[in-house]
Amino acid sequence: MRVTGLGHAGLFIETAAGSVLCDPWVNPAFFGSWFPFPDNTDLDWAHYGRAADYLYVSHLHRDHFDAENLRRNVRKDITVLLPAFATDELERELSALGFTKFLRAPSGTPVERDGLRIMITALTGPGDGPIGDSALSLDDGRTVLLNQNDAHPLDIAAIREFGEVDAYFVQFSGAIWYPMVYQLPLSAKKEFAARKRQGQFDRALRYIDAVEAKHVFPNAGPPCFLDDELFEHNGTGQDGESIFVDQLEFLRQLGRARPRVTAHLLLPGTVAEPEDTACKLTHRYTETEIEHIFGEKPAYLREFAGRQRAALAAERASRSPALPRERLLTELKQWWEPLLTRADRICAGVGGPARLDVGEVPIVIDFPAREVRLWDGERCRYTLSTSADLVATNIERREVDWSNSLLLSMRFTASRIGPYNEFLYVFFKCLSMERIEYVENYYDSCQDDGQDIVLDGWQVQRRCPHLRADLGRFGQIEGEVLTCTLHGWRYDLTTGRCLTADGHDIRASAVS
Repeated sequence: MRVTGLGHAGLFIETAAGSVLCDPWVNPAFFGSWFPFPDNTDLDWAHYGRAADYLYVSHLHRDHFDAENLRRNVRKDITVLLPAFATDELERELSALGFTKFLRAPSGTPVERDGLRIMITALTGPGDGPIGDSALSLDDGRTVLLNQNDAHPLDIAAIREFGEVDAYFVQFSGAIWYPMVYQLPLSAKKEFAARKRQGQFDRALRYIDAVEAKHVFPNAGPPCFLDDELFEHNGTGQDGESIFVDQLEFLRQLGRARPRVTAHLLLPGTVAEPEDTACKLTHRYTETEIEHIFGEKPAYLREFAGRQRAALAAERASRSPALPRERLLTELKQWWEPLLTRADRICAGVGGPARLDVGEVPIVIDFPAREVRLWDGERCRYTLSTSADLVATNIERREVDWSNSLLLSMRFTASRIGPYNEFLYVFFKCLSMERIEYVENYYDSCQDDGQDIVLDGWQVQRRCPHLRADLGRFGQIEGEVLTCTLHGWRYDLTTGRCLTADGHDIRASAVS
């Protein structure tokens, strides 16, 4: 097996039984905010698109689903490995690009094609990517590969039943806007960013420990930001207020925490040939070039930005002009109010009005009243502020997932009173009736099943209210705080209150 890194989560996997092109992203994403790091624009994308037998796109986030690259460079008679998502949006998007051959398999069920065993594990919760994410397992008879990208599967034991993993590609860096966009004192932002970076590392470490692969490759990140407006977010920021750890930083931290883990640097164009305990690694960069990329990162990124000026200018020119106030309000009312009417659990979960400042126009999404209106001066626990052209563009494109466009762009600011509210951000990624129906039904099906467990002297419900992880496996108690180690959600056992987000309290009591 030969694996060529294509940047970010992109892989080209060659085996005697066929080759797989995974998540080929090269064009700027999220309103021109995200670029792969390091630069991968000079790879021979047409070659990979012609040579591959299979195409695997893990999910619809645009740092994985690059429509322009897929349209331009990937042959349309390729067989697409399609995750078993609850909606057919990914298939529709790929069909619209001209792809016609799809290999569908139930989630977690191996299939065999011409000597290549393939398994896709699909995740379908509201917090999983844009309503869906997935991981890919491959076995060519000699080597077992697990490409986890952004997916956070609950059951690694089930994935390991596919085969003991030789090559493991795991997400390690940040892929969110928190805390960078929040209006916070610098000291608080630095503290929250440090916690977030540590949380990202701890999560990757838990998966590395559970998978027990012979070879680990940090993958699926980080992005870099080449627009002057966002340049300060690169890496860990100027004063540690950002979360985007790079590959070498992660490898150094992993080496300290797990010195016996064999991990490798994978860059665009790097070829890895894992064979049992050995792995031949061939970089296309010289040691001097690698030192420049990572050791002189600001200078390298300025050079990269210079090469991308035309792409940034084209993205800015593609945006729609701001809408007049009355038309803006009318468009959002006609679009969102029918969704709010159906969104019972989302509206109850938000529990109050949220303010959206569109340029100079303050708008309120009144979740209890199920209406969109102009702000009337009332107190709002949540405020998002962004430029009018971005909102106008999303309206013109009827963008159903503002998380997958506006929010991940980090071209907004946010403030809140109290903890994170999952339901507010779920609403912004579910701006179609299809998605609202799915998420509302999902929440209905995830009601507490009444099962309890005893853990370190406390009786608690078995399932974490976040994504129903088994707290018998993932729960850890320190003092009177329970942490679900899968995603780091915390609960006060004396009251049952969720300390991470509103609307996710837990049933708990001390065992006498």
